[in-house]
Amino acid sequence: MTIKQNYERISEQIRSAKSRSNRDDDQVTLIAVTKEVSVHVAKEVLELGINQLGENRFEGLQDKQDHINTDVVWHFIGSLQTRKVKDIIHRIDYLHSLDRMSLANEIQKRANEPLKCFIQVNISGEESKHGLSPEEAINFARQLAELDRVYVVGLMTMAPYTEDQQVIRNSFKGLKDLQTKIKKLEIANVPCNELSMGMSNDFEIAIEEGATFIRIGTDLVGKGR
Repeated sequence: MTIKQNYERISEQIRSAKSRSNRDDDQVTLIAVTKEVSVHVAKEVLELGINQLGENRFEGLQDKQDHINTDVVWHFIGSLQTRKVKDIIHRIDYLHSLDRMSLANEIQKRANEPLKCFIQVNISGEESKHGLSPEEAINFARQLAELDRVYVVGLMTMAPYTEDQQVIRNSFKGLKDLQTKIKKLEIANVPCNELSMGMSNDFEIAIEEGATFIRIGTDLVGKGR
């Protein structure tokens, strides 16, 4: 299938998931994850009207930006090393992997203006996944109140890779519950209104459980094109 056909199918799946969960009026932003595809493929995505691209490495981000001249909202979705902050934060609009105080402090030090960030939460507790536990995330959010250049728009997670849809759903429910708790705390610089969750294999469930940003790569653009 072509990227256009994939996008049409995904758009219909998004509409259906929103309808099933009575979210017809809610915004769900599709991030096209272009980390494993060429600049040419990324340009194909942009021609379809998608203007949100996700990268997970500095080199890939830089390469795409060097060759793309249209307006793009750039999302960094990979783990960010503290030493790379100075290279990346002026190139991106959103960071989806804020997970430690040393990273937050480095952003505070280097940023010229507030950077929109998602706290990365390991909601499932899997050892193989990055991110904070729910309890750690609440304490971390409180610590960020003094950092005016770290603007926490919401939370991000990755559900377990499993065929068991209830396990996936429970993970997304857990992140939604945590987001509600943190939002109610009314922490300065931490509005926590957004949820970045759902990828190619589980984005419909994520939308049904409250996702406002979904990150789709393989299902949209394939791999290594």
